[in-house]
Amino acid sequence: MDQAIAYLAQEGCAQLIEWNPLRATPIQLPANAVFVIANSLSEANKAATSDFNQRVVECRLASRLLAKQMKLNWRELNRFADLQKALGYSLKQMDALVHANLSLNVYTRSDLLKLLEVTEEDFTENLLTPNTRNSQTFKLKQRALHVVQEALRVQQFIETAKSTPEDCISRMKALMKQSHESLRTLYECSHENLDQIVTISDRLGVGTRLTGAGWGGCTVALCDGVEESKRFVETLKAEFYANISKAQTSDIGSLCFTTSPQRGAEIYLIEKQQNNILPTP
Repeated sequence: MDQAIAYLAQEGCAQLIEWNPLRATPIQLPANAVFVIANSLSEANKAATSDFNQRVVECRLASRLLAKQMKLNWRELNRFADLQKALGYSLKQMDALVHANLSLNVYTRSDLLKLLEVTEEDFTENLLTPNTRNSQTFKLKQRALHVVQEALRVQQFIETAKSTPEDCISRMKALMKQSHESLRTLYECSHENLDQIVTISDRLGVGTRLTGAGWGGCTVALCDGVEESKRFVETLKAEFYANISKAQTSDIGSLCFTTSPQRGAEIYLIEKQQNNILPTP
């Protein structure tokens, strides 16, 4: 995703990036949309924990369990997008499917062995990853709801941008806020520092969510105009960064700054001009 947007970005646009095949659709943003990037100064070493892989496994298990319940070839359908295509469902129908069929808040290993009708060996070797093979509980419903509802929010964001109503940015802010709340409560990949930034942004009427894999890193915030973005940055400096010792020895301007979508990386081919003059004897 990062590599794709680095090359496919366009000035003043968000990009809807899709895979298989890779394609990007530019979504024109309101002219007064300004973004603020804020570093939470918390870092997650994804290689040191199984948290990231656990979420991936839970999503795959949720998709496969739903596929089995719908009497499909469940081993081949480990992505919600593939399951949706196989069923011919809309995103709202997928949301209803998750609510209706994933009834448990927490599935145990034993639950999944019975529901998928697989052996312990098959489950461990073929349905888990090496660093999740000791996992005993799985939150399938929560992860599935986040993925499906996040896709709905993307759809709503695009529709809002295209219709350009007077309250366009306000609607987009609300979707950003909903996205973070889902990442915090359903996907559970936020961090207290990220949540502090979001709390401040909520008070100022700014739409903010974590960006990247989560468990630390940065937030991205949507502001309505330059003045609102400046006010948000100054408030973060006073109420967030002033209370973090690490920020005192850092360049605040590199931790929290305003930005807007620009053109991505480009390749220029420079042809050497041929000199046809014969050399002097």
